[in-house]
Amino acid sequence: MRSRTALSLATITVVVLTGCGRSDDGAGGEEQSEEIGAGKASGTIEVWAMGTEGEVLGDFVAGFEEENPDADVEVTAIPWEAAHDKIANAITAGETPDVSLIGTTWMGEFAEAGGLMPTPEGLVDEADFFPGAWESTEVGGTSYGVPWYVETRVLYYRTDLAAKAGWDEAPQTWDELRQFAEDLQTKGGAEHGLSLQPGQTGSWQTMLPFAWSNGASLTNDEGTEYTIDSPEMTEALDHYTSYFADEVSQTRVLDPGELESGFADGVFGSFISGPWHTGLVEDAGVGADQYAVAPLPGPDGAPGTSFVGGGDLAVFEDSDNADSAWKLVQWLSEPETQQAFYDEVGDLPAVQAAWETGELAEDPQLQVFGAQLEEAQSPPAVPTWEQVAAAIDALVEQAAKGTTDPEDAVKQMQSEAASIGTGL
Repeated sequence: MRSRTALSLATITVVVLTGCGRSDDGAGGEEQSEEIGAGKASGTIEVWAMGTEGEVLGDFVAGFEEENPDADVEVTAIPWEAAHDKIANAITAGETPDVSLIGTTWMGEFAEAGGLMPTPEGLVDEADFFPGAWESTEVGGTSYGVPWYVETRVLYYRTDLAAKAGWDEAPQTWDELRQFAEDLQTKGGAEHGLSLQPGQTGSWQTMLPFAWSNGASLTNDEGTEYTIDSPEMTEALDHYTSYFADEVSQTRVLDPGELESGFADGVFGSFISGPWHTGLVEDAGVGADQYAVAPLPGPDGAPGTSFVGGGDLAVFEDSDNADSAWKLVQWLSEPETQQAFYDEVGDLPAVQAAWETGELAEDPQLQVFGAQLEEAQSPPAVPTWEQVAAAIDALVEQAAKGTTDPEDAVKQMQSEAASIGTGL
């Protein structure tokens, strides 16, 4: 699998989008759009896509154009670092393309701004997608797009160090995970048994899976109030920060490349990350027979819940060719198309049926990611999530450093989140 930058690691400034006839009613509670028309797509379909997807999509959609000879797909590749503001400005000006790749954590903001069209009735079957991925499209009970590709986080560990420490399989509970990490240090020779992120940008992606696995929720069902302050959240943060307090994990943020080299050198016995790290650790010198991946354990033996990220496809309210744009989205959601796109760029398909044949069905490592995707959640698709995530990151760091105890950190997370509001 190819190395890629996780979309949601970038800290995004939430902007208020106004003007150009945008509704003040906000997102959610809307009816899904009417079904798309019968027949083939036609006319020009303008698409914005980012990263590797933007670089290859123009050639890839030749298959769609063959099936729809009167359609012309024009793809503009946009750097991820410029994408958020470019989309925001386009919505404000009413000068959007027809369809765009949208980072999952941006869906709430852009839907609330009135920029995204609700997904048409019957376009796709929600049940075909990994549940956590589909949730990233829903704002206030209304879907505003379709998941395109996904990523999730699992446990990476050095099998040779684990064997030396007396472990022949991955841990299944939190207690076992803690013992596993300690044994990798005391018996396996690792300096740190489990590398976790001690704060700073994106640490919520590693910490919140512990909370989700423990039954914590971030908002109420309607997405109108944050519900961070709970015993389940406090217990999860207490478990998470214990690794730093007892020096089972390093207490500083690692430099770029340090995790991979440290994993190769046996400094770190295990860590939690996404599919892009398979290539990175092997490039750093870890042999394929020296490490394994495993689903995250839950507190008491049930499968743990991980974070699901990736990218969604959305059609804009200001699209000049919405019907054909949705037909393109529908084509990109077909299992055979998703599998072909995986073969092209290594993106993990959001459609579960695409995992049933080929390498996705046969590769044991990929199957671990597929199994974890069945137990994965996205953050709430609310307009203010990026702001709240930044507050959580800062308080995770304080708790990891021991300057704030977990209970007080969780209370402060709730206070700051409540002050910000969900935006719905």
